[in-house]
Amino acid sequence: MSLCATASREAAEPLAGTAATARTWLLVEQTGPWGAKALTASHLDPALGRALEAAAKGTGVRVALIRRPGRHADRHDATRHRLFLAHTAPGRSWIRTTTVADPQSALGLDFAALGAGEHGDLWEPYTGEPLVLVCTNGKRDRCCALLGRPLAADLAAAGTEVWEVTHIGGHRFAPTLFVLPYGYAYGRTSPSLAADAVAAARNGRIALDHCRGRSTWDRPAQAADLAVRELLGEDRADVLDVVHTDRLPPQAPTRSQPPPPQAPTRPQAPAPSPGSTSPHDTTSRDTAPHDTAVTGEEAPAWTVTLAHSDGRAWRVTVEQRADGAPAPASCGAPLDPPARMAVTAVTAVTATEDSPTLSG
Repeated sequence: MSLCATASREAAEPLAGTAATARTWLLVEQTGPWGAKALTASHLDPALGRALEAAAKGTGVRVALIRRPGRHADRHDATRHRLFLAHTAPGRSWIRTTTVADPQSALGLDFAALGAGEHGDLWEPYTGEPLVLVCTNGKRDRCCALLGRPLAADLAAAGTEVWEVTHIGGHRFAPTLFVLPYGYAYGRTSPSLAADAVAAARNGRIALDHCRGRSTWDRPAQAADLAVRELLGEDRADVLDVVHTDRLPPQAPTRSQPPPPQAPTRPQAPAPSPGSTSPHDTTSRDTAPHDTAVTGEEAPAWTVTLAHSDGRAWRVTVEQRADGAPAPASCGAPLDPPARMAVTAVTAVTATEDSPTLSG
């Protein structure tokens, strides 16, 4: 059986800068089976799913369905639904939770305020163990089911506060893991690595091994954050923040960035503005704006300015490259050069150069 996760692993595709982008997550418990686009293909009322997608669009909130690990019988008798809201910005992360009889009540949320990190004392504060999500939606991609469900079961058996989730991006990095409240994602996750990530989050830290990035930021900023962390050996979750991201003018290819062999590519979606997020990915393939390979003069690059809580700051140059072996973005997808975020320079700057301040 040909699996996208196997192809990605064998190609040693980098993980940094591949996390889904969302500052705030709305998680809705829905038992039973999920379709490829679970918000409109599950036991959740499809009209409600469409309405939630529309309400979240452009707000920085991403909506996903969750369920407890285990057998997923075709049940219609669930009478209560657990809901979580989680904001992931450094220094201002939080989780709120409630249980409702009808998830229709979620349409009354102020999505713009939630995306900005304002919960307004809504629901109850979640004070338990780090919230762990494992993508297991086999209708979306079979790698998530084959590799994600055993990981979720292992974590549940170990007493972890784990939920299966419909989609957190990156099928080809299955099993994929997402840890709240800090919003760092992980790929090719073993049970031991997952345990390390949960233990780190419990102590306000992150695990750098197999880390894909923090969902708070767009892909270039995710890669820049991880590059600075690797440079410093810094694993405290909230000591680094992104001040701003600037798109660089297009440049012709250089010897360090040769055009890849000719291969069919998909049209690139418009690049987001600095600091923007992709609220919700409803495509059948895992093609967020920065997943699509673009070569030659159109290949984008950015400078990302990051600040540390101790006053230090860095300017990181990030290029989107497509110089790896062609591989499928998900199972059954055509072979395309995978886009990756390549950090080409990390330069220390003074506070007066960019006036960096943490946002918390």
